[in-house]
Parts: sequence; C-alpha cells; structure tokens
Amino acid sequence: MEHELWVTALFNDYLAGLGRGILSLVGMTSDHPARPWENWITMELLVVAILMILAALVRSALSADKPGKLQHVFEGIYGFIKYTAQEAGLHHAERYVPYLGTVFIFILSMNLIGIIPTFESPTMFAQVPAGVAIWTFLYYNFHGIRETGAGYAKHFIGPVAWLAPLMILIELIGHFARPLSLTMRLYGNMFGGEQVTQVFLGLTYVLIPAVFMGLHVFVSFIQAYVFTLLTTIYVSSATAHEH
Repeated sequence: MEHELWVTALFNDYLAGLGRGILSLVGMTSDHPARPWENWITMELLVVAILMILAALVRSALSADKPGKLQHVFEGIYGFIKYTAQEAGLHHAERYVPYLGTVFIFILSMNLIGIIPTFESPTMFAQVPAGVAIWTFLYYNFHGIRETGAGYAKHFIGPVAWLAPLMILIELIGHFARPLSLTMRLYGNMFGGEQVTQVFLGLTYVLIPAVFMGLHVFVSFIQAYVFTLLTTIYVSSATAHEH
C-alpha cells in the first residue's frame, strides 16, 4: 500500500483481523492481507463517526426557545434542502428531506475533510461516490414503485405503444447510466481538485495553496449540492403521478 494515512495505519495495526473478516463475508480478499484497510474506507468511517457524534450533540441540545448555533446550522440545511426539493417539483418534499439532507451533509463532510492536514477526501476514490450513487439509484426506484405502483412501468414505456420496445431500451440505459454519471462527476472533480492542491503545496506553502484550498472548499460545496440536486430530480421524476 502506498501512502498509508496514520488513521489507516491504526486500523491496520490493531484491527487487521476485523478487516480481513469483513472482506471474507463479501467474498473479497485484500491485495495486502496483513494490512487490509484502505485509506478511503478508514476516512469514510471517520466521517461517519464524526457525524454521529455531531448528531448526538445537536439532539441533546435541541431547544425551541433557545436554539444553539449547531441547531441553527442544521435547521438552515433542512430548510435549504426542502426548498430545493419543492422547487424541483418534488411533491411532499418533507418525506424525502431526511435522505436528501443526509446525502448532502455526508458528501460535503467527506469532501471537506481532505483540507485537514494528514487526511484525505474519501470522495477522491471512485468506490465512495459509487456506493452513494448506487444507494441513490435504489432509493429513487423504490420510492417510485411505492408511490405509483404498477404505474411506475409507464415511465419506461412512453406515450406511443408501438415505440414501447425502443423506449424501454432507452429508458433502461438512461436509468443505469445515472449511477455512473453521479459517480464520475463527484469522483472526477474531487480527485482533480486534490491533485491540483497537492501540486501547488509542493511548490509553495503560503499564498497559492491557500487560494487552491479555498477553491477546494468551493468545489466541495458545489459537488455536494449538484449530487443532492440530481438525486432530488430523480426522486421527483420517479414519484410523479402525472408523468
């Protein structure tokens, strides 16, 4: 393994057996059996742990009379996601805000953690965006079937019966291309941004890296928003009765 982060080193030093056990459960093996943990999975787990602690802190301090700063932040995110969903034409948007908000916060956190020295953004590894994209694919199709029942198949048939075979093929290709598109967009932007930042960090350590780190923050927010917006559009399209 090249460039093992200190977090990954801790996992491999003390939890290597657990890592091998998890891989064996899904029928996989590591290229480095003695050190099975990869940077992307340990950083993703670290983000999950941080968010769980943050959620526990917010929950313990919830107040209708005197909301704290963290509560204001999360209420602002909730309002922003709900407004975005409503603007995208998603009916009963409040039903889907928990998932959409989780996707936004999770991706944003993974994007931003790479700014911290000795850490890396998990989203610069294709496995992480792919996992979220596949789950999003399953999520919007599940809710499409739940909301419209057998009528969900009409999304694939098209308005003219004799064009149905062609439309079904086109729709299936389009739907299965969505996880790939979500994955490549997020992975490509985060990987490219990380590489540019690292190059300039190697050249100078004062002004120019700060500029690119600011750009990294901007791209992190944009990519989290774009992923969430596309997810919203997919859910809206799948659950629309009038489609």
